Amino acid sequence: MFYQIFPDRFARSGRQNLNLHLQDWGAPPTLHDYMGGDLWGVIERLDHIQSLGINALYFCPVFQSASNHRYHTHDYFKVDPMLGGDEALRSLIDAAHARGMKVVLDGVFNHASRGFFQFNDLLEQGEHSAYRDWFHVSAWPLFPYEHQHPANYEAWWGNRALPKFNTDDRSVREFLWSVAEYWMRWGIDGWRLDVPNEINDDSFWQEFRRRVKAINPEAYIVGEIWGDAQRWLGGDQFDAVMNYNFTRPCLAYFGAQTLDNAMNEASGTGYVSPMDAAAFAGRMSEVTRMYDSEVVQAQLNLLDSHDTARFLSVVSGDVSALTLATTFQMTYVGAPSVYYGDEIGLAGGPDPDCRRAFPWSEPQTWNREIMHHLQMLTAARHHSKALRRGSFDVLHAEGELLAYRRECGGECAYVLLNTGQQASDIALDNLAAGQYRDALSGRSYGVGQQQRFSVPGRGALVLVQGL
Repeated sequence: MFYQIFPDRFARSGRQNLNLHLQDWGAPPTLHDYMGGDLWGVIERLDHIQSLGINALYFCPVFQSASNHRYHTHDYFKVDPMLGGDEALRSLIDAAHARGMKVVLDGVFNHASRGFFQFNDLLEQGEHSAYRDWFHVSAWPLFPYEHQHPANYEAWWGNRALPKFNTDDRSVREFLWSVAEYWMRWGIDGWRLDVPNEINDDSFWQEFRRRVKAINPEAYIVGEIWGDAQRWLGGDQFDAVMNYNFTRPCLAYFGAQTLDNAMNEASGTGYVSPMDAAAFAGRMSEVTRMYDSEVVQAQLNLLDSHDTARFLSVVSGDVSALTLATTFQMTYVGAPSVYYGDEIGLAGGPDPDCRRAFPWSEPQTWNREIMHHLQMLTAARHHSKALRRGSFDVLHAEGELLAYRRECGGECAYVLLNTGQQASDIALDNLAAGQYRDALSGRSYGVGQQQRFSVPGRGALVLVQGL
């Protein structure tokens, strides 16, 4: 179970950035200002993260960069000094591992930045640069800032701040692979790959995987692919992708009555058509079968991220929609990922608003109901092998009611969801008889082969054996 952290906005320790020009913590986020969060601050908050049942951390980029989000990499072999430098990352990895937590870093390998040394050499030396073949240059001179002229080099989506690597060049390939190897040897547990589809070369990622797995065969490689990712999930490139095919149906079903599609369209999610239970069950059954079962078990299932408006804001503040979606997320196949702050109901529209500061000094603003709900679900997931690794079989999907079974090695769990406002009864048969406990209410059920259940309005039952 992952927790995604945007380092500049998660926690400021007080031991970094003391005399820098920073926004006030909690001010409305902007595209360019810094708030000064650092990795020491993350270490100080590991108790909170672990209390959520989390056992893996995924960080947006941490390498030296001239941007608050750090997707403009200056030095791939150096942790940004504002984040505490290499010492802070070393301490964070050690502290996380001591708690049984994994650490996954963000790898931005499609493009660098104007401040990246090799690109800076092009700006200084022009066509005489030793690194001219590292990038896609169409003419000289280059114009990295003067927008009245063509840039004369290829950049990510035309953004001159992000010159695109020429990954056909052998020295570039070796450089990027060496970055991956370097931090794996440092002890990180995997890579999240930024826009990897834009390195349109299977052999690059096949070699990337070979080198990463040679250092740690259990390393997790997850790519940012928003659509069908079959090409990259054949067992020779990525282990999983960020599963936006999970995200959109969750918005469509659980937020059907309160969706703010103007907000969706302004962020990465795009327009979402509302779904009823039957449509949602059909779509999620398709998603469950999209890839080999081993891949589906590894998918990173997220409700939102640093690239999208926050789920709670997209559903117009409907807490019940978020708690229902979280219930599904924590009881579905794959690896759930919680975006920092979602556990306390942090709001946020499209980027940069979705990157607000965590309000550590304002605990009165926290929605404890959301956090407690998440903790009950993660405890159930840790307890139940069926919820972690079981099959996914829809038992009922009509109107506003959905029921499904997770089963692994003879152990079963049953999940019943009601998106309606009123409590509703649901009759199920062919159940595995036994004693179950609802992870949310604590109520015990003696389940027979046929059973009628009452599911609360805008609520759920999560029935687990031996809880």
